[in-house]
Amino acid sequence: MKKEYKGSCHCGGIRFTFSAPEIVHVLRCNCSICCRKGATMTEFTVDPDEITIEVQTDCLGTYQFGSKVAKHHFCNKCGIYPFHQPASKPDHYRINVGCIEGIDSLSLPFKVFDGTSL
Repeated sequence: MKKEYKGSCHCGGIRFTFSAPEIVHVLRCNCSICCRKGATMTEFTVDPDEITIEVQTDCLGTYQFGSKVAKHHFCNKCGIYPFHQPASKPDHYRINVGCIEGIDSLSLPFKVFDGTSL
């Protein structure tokens, strides 16, 4: 059963809603950028048809490195990373759970994703 979630960056320049299963676990990734961000992300990917993203003018920045397949999106105003498009499924999204309303991302159990091997 899918649930509707809402979220945003810190300043609200990037807002999103998506449908997905209930979030009961999160992922941490061991790649160089994710280790530096320290964010927890959804265990599942979100299909582009199941997410709506609203961006104020000039707020959405994108960072790519290495193979340049993954797209790490961030807010140009507040610097927060709300979601990314992973190298393993570049047409989908993983969401920064800390940006989702009503979820305490630090209280959820996590698994480590081996992003360094991609």
